[in-house]
Amino acid sequence: MKSLSSVCVYCGASSRVADVHKEAAHALGDGLARRGIRMVYGGGRVGLMGIAADAAIAAGGEVVGIIPEHIQSAEVEHTGLTELHVVDSMHTRKRMMVERSDAFVILPGGLGTLDEAFEILTWKQLQLHDKPIVIADVDGYWRPLLGLIDHMVAQGFARIDPSALYRVADQIDGVFEALEGMPDAVQPVQPRKL
Repeated sequence: MKSLSSVCVYCGASSRVADVHKEAAHALGDGLARRGIRMVYGGGRVGLMGIAADAAIAAGGEVVGIIPEHIQSAEVEHTGLTELHVVDSMHTRKRMMVERSDAFVILPGGLGTLDEAFEILTWKQLQLHDKPIVIADVDGYWRPLLGLIDHMVAQGFARIDPSALYRVADQIDGVFEALEGMPDAVQPVQPRKL
């Protein structure tokens, strides 16, 4: 994982979630910082987003937040980050997050996290990037989604080998093991233009 200098974290902004998810967000932020990996994320201070960012900062890590103006104006931006970029739209936010990251980790989250997850998976399927993606299936949270993807493949709506697109880890230690074991993390390819 030495070639990874930054990892994008997609996760929920809700604080009304089980402690197991909060603990996972903390462990991920802390683990990234302790490995010298910059965390790139949506720039919020609430929910799993804030927990992961705070843990990375507390462990001495760099954290880059990218937040759209309309969310920043609702006063949910994190003000203690290494960098905070306020952008004009969700599209700009997502593009910048991709450009600034060497890999992606998908923690539990809601519709926004699903949007980000499917976009980054689709872009990889379309060969717009070839960066590692790890789905953190903490407490089986993503199991229904993974089943749906298998169902799409079985029904002929997706001709993909899911293992070529992403890895799944059921705990945060497994996320780091998956990133270390992914060949894309060591041999990046030249991506097509997004």
